Amino acid sequence: MALSSTFPRQTSGTATPRPVMLVILDGWGWREDAADNAIRQSKTPSFDRLLQAPYAFLRTHGLDVGLPEGQMGNSEVGHT
Repeated sequence: MALSSTFPRQTSGTATPRPVMLVILDGWGWREDAADNAIRQSKTPSFDRLLQAPYAFLRTHGLDVGLPEGQMGNSEVGHT
């Protein structure tokens, strides 16, 4: 799955400073498939509301955090 950002790309001019919120959801992963996925099968109204605003994902597995390709991340690398 390719992760992407919903932030609009700036094409010209300067950006207007706006508030930013950094949310770290320890223990929450992201996967579209609902099978065997407790978070996707749960009611998450607060999280659903957050997803209405621009957001981005961080990759916390494999080469992106210094692990071998395809290896799942863990708390040692995910909290750095």
